[in-house]
Amino acid sequence: MIRLSKLKSKLIDIDAGEPTVIMNEDDTAQMGIREMDRVHVEKHGRSIVAIVQESQTLVSPGEVGVLQAVLKTLKLVDGDKVTIRPTSRPQSIDFIKKKMDNRELTTDEIYAIVEDMSNRILSRVEISSYITAIYINGMNMRETRDLTMAMVDTGETIDFGDRDIFDFHSIGGCPGNKITPIIVPIVAASDLMIPKTFSRAISSAAGTADIMESICNVTLSSEDIKHITLEVGGVLAWGGAVRLAPVDDILIKVEYGLAIDPRSQVLASIMSKKKAVGAKHLLLDIPMGPDTKAEDEEHARAIARNFIELGEEIGINVECAITYGGQPIGRAIGPALEAQEAIAILEGEPGPRSVVEKALSLAGMILEMGGVTRNGYEEAKTILKSGRALEKFREIVEAQGGKEGITSKDAPVGKHTMEITADKSGYVNLISNRGIVKIAREAGAPYDKGAGVVIARKAGQPVEKGELIYTIYADHDRKLNAAEILGRKLKPVRVESMVMDRIPTIRRL
Repeated sequence: MIRLSKLKSKLIDIDAGEPTVIMNEDDTAQMGIREMDRVHVEKHGRSIVAIVQESQTLVSPGEVGVLQAVLKTLKLVDGDKVTIRPTSRPQSIDFIKKKMDNRELTTDEIYAIVEDMSNRILSRVEISSYITAIYINGMNMRETRDLTMAMVDTGETIDFGDRDIFDFHSIGGCPGNKITPIIVPIVAASDLMIPKTFSRAISSAAGTADIMESICNVTLSSEDIKHITLEVGGVLAWGGAVRLAPVDDILIKVEYGLAIDPRSQVLASIMSKKKAVGAKHLLLDIPMGPDTKAEDEEHARAIARNFIELGEEIGINVECAITYGGQPIGRAIGPALEAQEAIAILEGEPGPRSVVEKALSLAGMILEMGGVTRNGYEEAKTILKSGRALEKFREIVEAQGGKEGITSKDAPVGKHTMEITADKSGYVNLISNRGIVKIAREAGAPYDKGAGVVIARKAGQPVEKGELIYTIYADHDRKLNAAEILGRKLKPVRVESMVMDRIPTIRRL
């Protein structure tokens, strides 16, 4: 017989990342459960499955400590009586173990794993095990298709009917890639619809969500996304704010801690969001170079083939662009700094050539996919130079609650700065993507929106001893100092003399 227990709730304002309750060891012993077991927590018809932690001091017998996820779901106040009922171990754990053993998962098994993640039944340890298994053993295309559709089916979708919906995505890995806030208004200004949703940074210094959040609201509902797209033509919204493939956001939090991106999970993550938002056409940017997710052309082409094949499986027309990712795109790395650089380009400033050329080339490809023109690059350039892209960007920002008539000066960059200079004369022969990102994150990015790095000299450019090579920005003085120390240790901007060494002749006696 299943034992029920009525316990008095004690609210504990901690987010454990998963539904959790804390029970006194006397109560768990009486109910025949132990730490890490699962229980149903119920009140007034609402219920949630939570993981049990035990304590003799945090809660007394007859009390249950309720953490944030549980109290929000059940809408509890301190002292409410809740019913605790033991529940069985989810079968999806066996399916995760099956993948750990490098065996192929069935459609039903994949759906079971995704549904249990969606319902917050699996613990972080179990989700970490799943991600690690996928990272080591991978998934075939049939498994990846099923994973993608399971992620779509467990969340909301946006229905634009028979309208052609376009989308764009960069798989990341190259810092400073702030082209999305330029591409979306160019495309929207050409009368194509592009409801762009994106994630926050996982291991980078700024995702597009972090960039846009520095100047406007990106936390939009699915109704907001649809309405603004129909009214304005484009949206720049955080996908995590709506239940578009919500399991993806659960996985991102765990992937962040592990600092890994399994290939099949990346495919499913990106394509599930595109399918959920109603996209019928997708342009994918694959940066290629050291420290990116595609270190060489062979790897980049393999990724492209995977996305195109998966697109065919789920009904999205996918085209891919392999782009240069050997050093940061543009000069700014960090949310507000990148917003400032992108808006300045929309305002007509020359801007870093790498940003302008990449944005125009990719926007042009989307225009060609949409049948707007046969020469997409030139049409995108015309839209940018005419000011139509800036006007459309301002419409999008205002529709999302941002400042009317926003300018590049409105991006709030960090007030604490530190200039790093060259310790010798020569040429910049390497900029480490990974090193620059580490410094920007040490300065506070992406959580501190004003933090980041601005590069003064790019690869191939000459520099004199004592000249500026990059500047660190931070919202807090302590983080600035930590970033400076890390920067001097990593030396992410490598300066070499034209004469690198001198080998003297051998003098014989």
